Amino acid sequence: MSQVGSALDDLLRLLDLEPLEVNLFRGQSRDLGGKAVFGGQVIGQALVAASRTVEGRWPHSLHAYFLRPGDMAHPIVYEVDRVRDGKSFTARRVQAIQHGEVLLSMICSFQAPEPGLEHQAPMPEAPAPESLRSQPELVREWLASVPQVPARIREAFERRTAVEFRPVEPRNPLLPTVEPPRQAFWVRANGTLPESPLLHACVLAYASDFSLLSTALRPHGVSWLTPGLAVASIDHALWFHRPFHLDDWLLYAMDSPTAQGGRGLSRGQFFDRGGRLVASVTQENLMRKTGGARSG
Repeated sequence: MSQVGSALDDLLRLLDLEPLEVNLFRGQSRDLGGKAVFGGQVIGQALVAASRTVEGRWPHSLHAYFLRPGDMAHPIVYEVDRVRDGKSFTARRVQAIQHGEVLLSMICSFQAPEPGLEHQAPMPEAPAPESLRSQPELVREWLASVPQVPARIREAFERRTAVEFRPVEPRNPLLPTVEPPRQAFWVRANGTLPESPLLHACVLAYASDFSLLSTALRPHGVSWLTPGLAVASIDHALWFHRPFHLDDWLLYAMDSPTAQGGRGLSRGQFFDRGGRLVASVTQENLMRKTGGARSG
């Protein structure tokens, strides 16, 4: 098994929750180099838990609040509340629980496919993903530019990834500079996914939490690695508009319209290579100076 393939396989195992009882599931965690469980993992697993209680309908939206950091060394239990089963829509509430406390509270909605009026925002211009430098190549350059990178940070940068990102305009998070509050990445699974629209949606939910927070940090010349800066996701909302395949490239275009009160707001749109808008996301994050943080 290749290193890349094993990373994606590991993510799929994480998303394949263990059923404990009716409406009750358990999932494991992985250390991605942060201080707590990666928020995208918890969102993806919560969406899997909700979907296990729904038949014949697909998720079209989710709204989640991160309430506590998760412990990577222990499993997370997902409790599903079957809020409503309507004629057109199904609603589920999911609580992610660890050590008797709620880490995340999420409500999501499912709908059977149906025709309707359509319009969408145009896809922004971007170079083809094949013309951009790969993530491992950029990581090697970033690490080489900064002597004596702490071992844990180096390991986080070099860790195998289940999802590949290719930035349209690369920015070294170890040497952040002041930039406009927008960025774009081409993103895809690091391997072939099974033909399951639900699984592609859950992997996109996982991937949607990468780099979104950093968009709000760009105009301040800081990154999630800046000493004296506390950053965390506060809430996360995701809408699925059209079918897609995440094992083909999607353009993830992000911007941050505002930051204030120790919080920043970031928005993102996913487009397939044909220019169709397939998903939208918003997130508010904590970006609080705790002492020693310097803006560019």
